[in-house]
Amino acid sequence: MATSAHNPSGASAPAELDAEALRRAFGAYPTGVVAIGALRGNEPVGFAASSFVSISLQPPMAAVSVARTSTTWPRLTEAPVLGLSVLSHGQGALCRRLASREVNRFDGVAWQATPDGAVMIEDAALWLTARVSATYDGGDHEIVLMELLTVELFTGVEPLVFHTSQFRELIPHG
Repeated sequence: MATSAHNPSGASAPAELDAEALRRAFGAYPTGVVAIGALRGNEPVGFAASSFVSISLQPPMAAVSVARTSTTWPRLTEAPVLGLSVLSHGQGALCRRLASREVNRFDGVAWQATPDGAVMIEDAALWLTARVSATYDGGDHEIVLMELLTVELFTGVEPLVFHTSQFRELIPHG
């Protein structure tokens, strides 16, 4: 019988690969959180996602996975430009609001729009603007590949970190 060379204290036995076990497993991987938004009419529309990933420097590209059950994404697909705001460490409550099913997620949220209608969240760690380049089947999600157009980094602003369904802060090692 083979034994595992990696068995950290507190490790659970291998679980069947079902949606709940996979959700817990993916939760062990810390991620940042990005708010994706655009004006539709004169109103901001958007949501929060933790599935944001850089893809390429040349050409500049990123991707996000969007649940097929999203009722917000279809409202954003026709926007010419999307705003991507990497949320900062103090924006956990805002993240939960943007991830909720509330009708008006932007009530009381400080935001601004670019001239081309991308919605940017104030006090974020990073702003990007992007245009949808392609979409791919990702099972119960749609993988959205985006061409990045602009970047504005707010030096010294720590990002929001999402890990095991909690928001956490980064602590530098000495």
